[in-house]
Amino acid sequence: MTEAASDFITTALSGYDLLADSQLNKGAAFSEAERDAFNLHGLLPPNVLTLHEQVSRSLQALRAFETDLERYAFLSEIQDANETLFYALLVGNLEELLPIVYTPTVDAGCQQFSHLFHKPRGLFLSLPYKDRIDRILAQPHFDRVEAIVVTDGERILGLGDQGAGGMDIPIGKLALYTGCGGLNPATTLPILLDVGTDNPDRLADPLYIGWRHERVRGQDYDDFIEAFVSAVTARWPNVLLQWEDFAKSNATRMLERYRDRLCTFNDDVQGTAAVATGALLAAINVTGVPLTEQRVAVLGAGSAGCGIASLIRAAMRDAGLSDEEAGRRFFMVDRDGLLVERMAGLASFQLPFVQAKQAVADWKLGHPDKIDLLDVVRNAKPTALIGVSGQAGGFSESVVRAMAEFNKRPVIFPLSNPTSRAEATPQDIETWTEGRALIGVGSPFPPLTRDGARIKIDQTNNSYIFPGIGLGALAVGASRISDGMFMAAAKALAGISPARDNPKHNLLPPVSALRDVAVTVALAVALQAHKEGLAPNVPIDTIEARILARRWTPTYRPYRRAGAAES
Repeated sequence: MTEAASDFITTALSGYDLLADSQLNKGAAFSEAERDAFNLHGLLPPNVLTLHEQVSRSLQALRAFETDLERYAFLSEIQDANETLFYALLVGNLEELLPIVYTPTVDAGCQQFSHLFHKPRGLFLSLPYKDRIDRILAQPHFDRVEAIVVTDGERILGLGDQGAGGMDIPIGKLALYTGCGGLNPATTLPILLDVGTDNPDRLADPLYIGWRHERVRGQDYDDFIEAFVSAVTARWPNVLLQWEDFAKSNATRMLERYRDRLCTFNDDVQGTAAVATGALLAAINVTGVPLTEQRVAVLGAGSAGCGIASLIRAAMRDAGLSDEEAGRRFFMVDRDGLLVERMAGLASFQLPFVQAKQAVADWKLGHPDKIDLLDVVRNAKPTALIGVSGQAGGFSESVVRAMAEFNKRPVIFPLSNPTSRAEATPQDIETWTEGRALIGVGSPFPPLTRDGARIKIDQTNNSYIFPGIGLGALAVGASRISDGMFMAAAKALAGISPARDNPKHNLLPPVSALRDVAVTVALAVALQAHKEGLAPNVPIDTIEARILARRWTPTYRPYRRAGAAES
């Protein structure tokens, strides 16, 4: 029985050229017939392996390494050599490999990027070559690009400015787009906008591979971003563009500037908001405190913290509160304490969440000149505490014990990445609340033991959201990414919470189910895009089929030599 022609991949490459193409290389899995057709005999060992056998051998080698950074480097080498094998490894072992491919190990990958660099992946667009962006993007190799993740490396996780080392973030995010969302890796493109760095360690490193220049800001920076966006939209009018790890001063304003020009979103602002909102909505099934009665304290009033507050506030409005009533239920704490009206230096995106001075006038404070987080918890008695500050220890024992004093089941989400920057560890929160807290973390932590049973901690990470956002938007050709689409994603995530059926279960599905989660989120997002008129030419009854048809699965397809006669 012969396969249909459409089941074959046709290529003109052969020999070492074929083996050097990471998207086509099968390594020792090339069949005898393919070795004949593509001049591979002698270039490979004689034994023909299956993909399953390659995965087993790779896992054995991976697990033999002593450190996660070594495993990270090993997986990167596999990805650069054979993408099908890399994604077969990832898809089949999501729970084990996600912490290595992405957070928390990616933080070390970013810091060591220049030392680990061995093969180009994606694009490095440096400011001195601004006038060449069009020519760089025009290369035929990028004709199939549909999804881009871009960073300028200034606010990498909780590490700060990593310059060109920030490239590992787009690479890692797009690995999850494929591993979890099912996007074809041949249609994805990681990009680093190199505008220099202010990190003295990077600049002093003789092996640093980025532009050795202090970070450019102001109008020159804005002009470079404009040149980039203009070139991208001209090259790929329907592309999905995700902004990643930009500094607070740029993240929200860039999103607002470009969100109506192309299909784009900022994962730190909107993705983090959606997963936090979804987890909070799921927690309501356990705490019994309705959304309209929630009081939310957020440590970290930057773009991520205010993004979370904005989406939860919108959910409160959907539940019946007025905008003013909902706004009063947020207590945003930054380095200078609680945000209150007429405080100096407030950003525009923070203004909707400042507390009136009159509202806090009679609070009992530990320090007369600053309202800190402990003051907020003791006076406002929040039902939920969310951390996106990048400040290890930001949730002190006093703060967590106060949350437990005022709530039967306190909701505590230390979401900062990597694990070294988490506001508190799950074990400490468990101890300080006597096992009553509902805990969500941004990076993986070891399970807890509660009443003799091992309890997995919910990884309240954007990987539950952005793969489905991208899959759903691309499946229906959405012209824009709206706030309503993120709300739909959050509610869809809450809708599949295991705690809906049993309050003793986790708030979120297991990491091993992220591919199924992505489909659920994608369907909700696509339907919302259709409802808002952002995908007007797509019949609603075809949406689910479009989503499923777009999912790429890492398998080896047979190859046919270009020009060979079809049988």
